[in-house]
Amino acid sequence: MLLEKIRMGLSKTREKIHEAFLSTGIFFDKDFESSIPVFEEILLSSDVGVKATNEIIARLKERRKEHEKREDVIPLLSQILINLLISSEKKEEEIIHPYTILTVGVNGTGKTTTLAKLAKHFKDKGEHVLLVAADTYRAAGVEQLYLWGRNIGVDILKSQIGQDPASIAFDAIESAFTKEYTVVLIDTAGRLHTKKNLMEELKKMKNVLSKKREDLPQEIFLILDATTGQNALSQAKIFKDVLDVTGTILTKIDGTAKGGIVFAISLELGIPIRYIGIGEDVDDLIEFEPDTFVASLLEGVVLQ
Repeated sequence: MLLEKIRMGLSKTREKIHEAFLSTGIFFDKDFESSIPVFEEILLSSDVGVKATNEIIARLKERRKEHEKREDVIPLLSQILINLLISSEKKEEEIIHPYTILTVGVNGTGKTTTLAKLAKHFKDKGEHVLLVAADTYRAAGVEQLYLWGRNIGVDILKSQIGQDPASIAFDAIESAFTKEYTVVLIDTAGRLHTKKNLMEELKKMKNVLSKKREDLPQEIFLILDATTGQNALSQAKIFKDVLDVTGTILTKIDGTAKGGIVFAISLELGIPIRYIGIGEDVDDLIEFEPDTFVASLLEGVVLQ
């Protein structure tokens, strides 16, 4: 069931990747080099990115002679892609409650909805979840998160418009210690990443949390819209420069042929993909697993 969900979510990107194989005889042409530009172009149009595309092709060239049989081709490419994603994976660490996640991102990425989906994900695991509406600039955002929390059945700490977001974060942790919440999910305002004062506010929130306990927040998740492709990569670079981003959540991956952005983010920034959004349902946020992702991406590839 999970594999089928991912497969359906990646259908547009998979079609683009399949085109690369249908359009070239990359592994079997006598003139191997002549097929490389076509293969490159299709990878780039899937937003795999220049660096990741060059790396994939370099590894294919290096190992192609070891895998000349037709049946070896897809396993070889699969392993290359998985290795690119694994290289940025976060090492497992012991989680101390309250497990606190600060979510950041620009307007329009689906951040608030994604946070609600994350709350459902943790609730289903048996966690005692607190949703924190620290977007003090947008009344609709606070109300949206409140409605999500009520529908999911998790508690929510609401802010007042104009209230200091850092004070909301502080109150949330105080409440977590008192009421023994095991997971705290903090929503922030949709940031225009070019606005220095807003980025400084995020740093202030992070600092307030760490003063409460040194390891807080354990995670800073950057929410990115997969449909924006390389623009998402640019956003990730800026946020990484300002904050210690521990992972990304890619939303709307089911609505784009640009799912190759996962390779660009992993290789160029070394930030692990932690979850992907593959639909509008509250259960359509899944933990990212490189092997499952790549298997879904390459499923049904036909070599000419």
